[in-house]
Amino acid sequence: MDTRKIEEGVRLVLEGVGEDPDREGLRETPARVARMYEEVFAGLAQDPAVHFEKTFDEHCNEMVLVRDISFYSMCEHHLVPFFGKAHIGYIPAADGRVCGLSKLARLVEVFAKRPQVQERLTGQIADTLVEQLHPQGVIVVLEAEHMCMSMRGVKKPGSRTVTSAVRGVFAGSTPASRASRSEAMSLILRDAR
Repeated sequence: MDTRKIEEGVRLVLEGVGEDPDREGLRETPARVARMYEEVFAGLAQDPAVHFEKTFDEHCNEMVLVRDISFYSMCEHHLVPFFGKAHIGYIPAADGRVCGLSKLARLVEVFAKRPQVQERLTGQIADTLVEQLHPQGVIVVLEAEHMCMSMRGVKKPGSRTVTSAVRGVFAGSTPASRASRSEAMSLILRDAR
């Protein structure tokens, strides 16, 4: 990441809004913003596949679901945050191998720490699970508040955007697929009422 360019850009933004980037309170701001961008965009330099190099033979053929994975991302349209919860479920492949539960949270982090839109983020998580675990099915639901809608524009704080991605057995229209999807959604929404 080119922190020098980031610092130069932040100085230009400060000048553009009518501030003096050399005044005491702003003097270190370009460097602070550059360090922050290194952190919040760290996912650009990370390969999500590394989190799935190790799996465990648990002979599991039932759904594994992790709810309420907190995430923070940056809207690529306005470079302001959106944040919320991710819910990820999968039914392991026929061999019953599972990944460590923390790997699901790490997967969310890798993709959230990139300039993003929520719709793509949801699909990237689901598609990576399919590619890396070869599960029978995957369901990913993200709920997020977007600061580009809360603090600017339409100014509707508290409004939440919900996106979902379903793959494999969760995606079909058969009674079994509908039942699997319904079971997953009931677990995800269990405490939401």
